[in-house]
Amino acid sequence: MTKRFHGRTALVTGAASGIGAATARMLALEGAAVFCADRNQQGTEAVVHEIRERLGSAETALLDVTDEAGWIALFARIRDSHGRLDILVNSAGISMAAATSDMEYSSWRQVLAVNLDGVFLGTKHAIRAMRDGGGSIVNVSSASGLKAAPGAAAYSASKAAVCMFGKAVAKECAGSGIPIRVNTVCPAGVKTPMWSSMPFFKDLVASLGSEDAAYLSLSESAPGSRFSEPEEIARAILFLASDEAAQITGLDLVIDGGYTL
Repeated sequence: MTKRFHGRTALVTGAASGIGAATARMLALEGAAVFCADRNQQGTEAVVHEIRERLGSAETALLDVTDEAGWIALFARIRDSHGRLDILVNSAGISMAAATSDMEYSSWRQVLAVNLDGVFLGTKHAIRAMRDGGGSIVNVSSASGLKAAPGAAAYSASKAAVCMFGKAVAKECAGSGIPIRVNTVCPAGVKTPMWSSMPFFKDLVASLGSEDAAYLSLSESAPGSRFSEPEEIARAILFLASDEAAQITGLDLVIDGGYTL
């Protein structure tokens, strides 16, 4: 590892699993002090334990990304213990598969609250924390925010909004002379626990015999494509968070094997 984040402090949401966990591990092994935030305390503690076993610096942070008071308390904790925040990765997200006509309004609101409101709240308070020293914010959107899919109206709408939100905030910071870059990654299918919680995926696994077979079946809709590993998305996030991307802001980095072409 190059230790390119030595001396920097990072906050990653959704850090208990999937893309968030992979990003937290990589940031820590590259030298950052990482706050691993999630509602899943047991999962987050496991990630932190693994990081520490590999001599990285990490702390757990129990956080509901839709709760502004929780964000305020966490940023105060980071300020008191480390004096600064350099990197925010908004990775927390949920999905739901349902036809629009069958969708409960409460379900629609829940997806928008976690996927969009959570990004807004994290970004709002990160700007306040980074305003003087500068920093990088990376939001996790989705290829589903660029290419619509039936049964994913709430998820697609939330992720499309994350892309435009990131661009607007990037221009806002640049235009105000605030040294904060804001970028977005847009993965297609990624092998994360989010899939295993969805009924149609469970049915597919049952009929095909394994999760790998289910992933392969789903990826066949995009020739030449495949499901990504969380670590592949994390590498892109680290690039955008690093000094190597110093001139990059307002970008939607699509990581989809050609799915949206």
